[in-house]
Amino acid sequence: MRSQGELAALSLRERKKARTRAAIQRHALRLFREKGYEETTVSQIAEAAEVSESTFFRYFPSKEEVVIWDEFDPRFVDLFRAQPAGMPPVRAMRIAIREVLGGLTPEQEAAVRERMDLMMTVPELRQTMIAQMAAPMRLVAELVAERSGRSPDEAAVTAVAGAIIGVSFAAMFRCVDEPAADMAAVLDEALGYLEAGLPL
Repeated sequence: MRSQGELAALSLRERKKARTRAAIQRHALRLFREKGYEETTVSQIAEAAEVSESTFFRYFPSKEEVVIWDEFDPRFVDLFRAQPAGMPPVRAMRIAIREVLGGLTPEQEAAVRERMDLMMTVPELRQTMIAQMAAPMRLVAELVAERSGRSPDEAAVTAVAGAIIGVSFAAMFRCVDEPAADMAAVLDEALGYLEAGLPL
């Protein structure tokens, strides 16, 4: 069992790693904006972030991953789990997402939108995101299963997880098509339809 000092040191290390990862991503997005995604190299990103290429690859296995990584995922998971036990999963999901997106600074929101635009419009990023869909699907299924007291492999749980992912993608496409749209409001509206049983 770790001592308090070891846990504090571990927490400090994790925070430093998160800051380095976020800094690399921030510089990458700036370069993508200035040069274009395809024209920007890992070497240029590493130089801008003042890290070695080997350090870049310790944090991100590829250039695609630097766009796909989301620093707010742990915050979302914590907020989802913090909702009252009797709350239905989709309602808890809406509240968690609303709180995460609502708490972003203008700079953070711009970066999220920029990443979303890249993932939806750059073919290799879109392919990578689709290829990696199993991980977010599994995470959502596990969260839904925790809240409902079911197994994450049950058909009902995987169906709800798939529906959440699906309406979230629909909201993302809408935000890409409508740059002035309020991202948090669009996602909340989409999940609201799901929560209501998708009425037409």
